[in-house]
Amino acid sequence: MEGDPLGHTPVLARQVCELFEVRPGETVLDCTVGLGGHACLFAEALADTGTLIGIDVDPESLDVARERLSQAGCRVELLQANFAEVREVLESVDVSRVDVVFADLGVSSPQLDMPARGFSFQRDGPLDMRMDPRLTVTAADLVNRLKERELSDVLYYNAQEMASRRISRQICQVRREGRITTTARLAKVVADALKVDPESRKSKIHPATRTFQALRMEVNSEIQRLEQLLAVAPDVLNPQGRIGVIAFHSVEDKPVKMDFRRRKAEGVYSILTKKPVVADTDERRSNPRSRSAKLRVAVRMPEERPM
Repeated sequence: MEGDPLGHTPVLARQVCELFEVRPGETVLDCTVGLGGHACLFAEALADTGTLIGIDVDPESLDVARERLSQAGCRVELLQANFAEVREVLESVDVSRVDVVFADLGVSSPQLDMPARGFSFQRDGPLDMRMDPRLTVTAADLVNRLKERELSDVLYYNAQEMASRRISRQICQVRREGRITTTARLAKVVADALKVDPESRKSKIHPATRTFQALRMEVNSEIQRLEQLLAVAPDVLNPQGRIGVIAFHSVEDKPVKMDFRRRKAEGVYSILTKKPVVADTDERRSNPRSRSAKLRVAVRMPEERPM
């Protein structure tokens, strides 16, 4: 899949196909079906005898994926759910175990491009950042309610923002004059705190990048959900089943790496990727979003049966 008419190209598509080796008749659980980029590749490999189960917390993305997969030959089940609901999802579609568990942790380009979703500072919009509209706490709530130390911790632990204290102090000072409710307003507050002009040629990345990442992850409980998925995966994978996760920064990648290593030591997994798989030069050039992508894949070992 070279491109996507929706402006979203799935990262590491070739590597995903090669490492997972999805075969006709298997069952794939795509935990971040999104706009259906990777799911379409899985569906093609499953042919007319396999099953594709796709979940996502974003109903708008699911609508797009549902349309794109409407002509798939395999059985397709798409549901709005998060990682913590995997068991319930499988039970609802009468499936006990799967051959592939896959998650692409990146935010899709269309999500970033929609100002109303509040994920990006590129265009002004409400400071929302909820991937799942069922959630009740927005980024604006966190920015305006958290204590200075709590806000600093969110920025540091979710995005490794080294200037977290300076930024949180500035946010708390500014919000005394009135709530911070838009993406442009927050971006300016962060830039002012760091004394960086985003328009300057010296600024390679926007100074608010890590702040926005950290808030998005906190609003959507992304690390907690990831850990819940990693915890349940061995129980829902068939022997020789594959689990793979594409992460985009070390805060996401580390839990995957540590989980795979621990389960290898326990005899639960064998690790297929000794080092994380990254995009090649051509993909990095054609799809800048792929530059930070890291794919790790493990295989479920057969369960030992008592003598």
